[in-house]
Formats: sequence, structure tokens, C-alpha cells
Amino acid sequence: MRSFTALVNPVSGGGRAARQWAPIAERIGNAGAPVREQITRSREHAVTLAMAAAARGDVLVAVGGDGLVRDVAGAAVASGGTLLGIVPTGRGNDLARALRLPTTSDGLAALLLDGPAKTIDVLDINGTIVPGNVYVGIDSVANRIINGNRWMPGALLYRLAPIRAISTWKAATYTIRADGVTTTVKGHMVVLANSGAYGHGLQIVPPARLDDGLLDVLIVGDVPRRAIVSFMREAEHGTHINRPEVSMSTAHEVTLSADRPLPVCGDGDELAHLPVTVRLRPGALRILAP
Repeated sequence: MRSFTALVNPVSGGGRAARQWAPIAERIGNAGAPVREQITRSREHAVTLAMAAAARGDVLVAVGGDGLVRDVAGAAVASGGTLLGIVPTGRGNDLARALRLPTTSDGLAALLLDGPAKTIDVLDINGTIVPGNVYVGIDSVANRIINGNRWMPGALLYRLAPIRAISTWKAATYTIRADGVTTTVKGHMVVLANSGAYGHGLQIVPPARLDDGLLDVLIVGDVPRRAIVSFMREAEHGTHINRPEVSMSTAHEVTLSADRPLPVCGDGDELAHLPVTVRLRPGALRILAP
């Protein structure tokens, strides 16, 4: 029988994480499985706790949003194959959505206890593991705005933040070296995708798959800023990829720089500044998913 350590982010989802985890923990405990709960204080603390739990042989359960999932996934990968479970309690929960995880306590408990382990790819950005996506440009600036606002409902905030970011944004010139081939382009954003979904349900890179062994590269070229608003609306359904300013390709390793300092975000948090190198690590993460 599996044993579990739940890493709970106390601020996730406006402080709802512990309440949402409680009935799941009860169901797991009633099934006779050992289960521990530990409250995280920071990204570094979460990783430390996760590494200790992995050393005990526990399944790591990330009870929080995409940021906590990313941090715990890093520990799972570093430990050499520890199994990861997710109880999504954040504002975005985009990886959970991409994995089609259950949305009920009973469904999540059943998945943790008896669900299959799948193997998915991850992105490695300068040594940090990212299961979902890395992005630079308008969306990374919008991400800063989102993380600076904890009171607005997530669905609304994820739609308003890009509009606010656009108001002061100017296109950057990016240099992209993908598998040894260098391209320079002036544009609004570059997305390096594994899951292809972010921003509370945006299908930003629809062809991306979590287990296809490829890193998908999406570039949005220079168009008038007003066009970005309609672009974001179309991204809710994935039809934006038909726009002439959008180009897509695949690679295994990408080095990205720009003509000015820009934040680099991955799965909901600012992780670095340009330049960065992002490489795909195929099949590096074992995760519980239907």
C-alpha cells in the first residue's frame, strides 16, 4: 500500500488548501494508508520537506496551485523517480486540468490510493524543473501582476492582467537558438511548452503533449497591441494559432535572450531573467493521473 506525505500551501486558493485536503486525507486514512501532512512556508521549505518524504519512500502530494506542484515535482525528479500526486487548490490549476484529474474529493482520494502512475516529460530551466510551460514577454509581465494581487478571483484576474500588461508593453527582439538553429524575431511573447495550457485554462499551445518527448515553441510576432486582446480571446479555444503573427515549432533544447531584461516565468512564478536555456527531460516525472 502507498504511503503519503501531503505538502500543503497554506495560502493557496485564498487559504482553502487545508480545508480541501482534509476530506481526502480522511478517506486515505480510513483506507489504512499512512498519511502525513506538512505545511509549507516557502518554495525552499517545500522542496526540503518533499526531499525528506521522498527519502522515506512516500508518494508526494502537492496540495496547492501550479507553483507548489512545480516545486514538489522538482523534488520528485531529483529523488530519482518518486511518485507525485496533485490535489489542485490554486487559482490556475492548469497542470491538473491538462492531466484531467478528478474534481471531487472521492475521485482524488481514489486516484491517490489506487490510480495508475504515468510518466511525463518536464522542462529544465537553468536547473529548475517545470512540468508545464516557460514563457517570456507580455505573459510573464502579466504573471507579475497576477502574483501581486491576492484578493481578486482567479478567473477574472487571469483575464484582466494581460490587458493591464499590454498598456505599457513594447515588443522585444528575441534571439532563439533551438537545437542549434538561431532565429531573431521582434515580437510580444515566446512560450516554451510542455503541457501547452496556462492562464486559468488558455490553450496557448494546443499541439503540446506532456509525454511526446518534444518541447513546443510558440512565438507571437510584432503586431499592434490592440490585436493582442483578440489574440487572448482566441487562445481560450486554441484558434489563435491560425493568426499570421503566430509561429510554432518543436525542439529539445532552447536558449532564449532578448534586447532588454525580461522576467522568465514558469508555471505561475517568476523563475529567472533572460538569457536562459530550457531543455526537455523526457519521461522524467512519475505522476498519478487517470
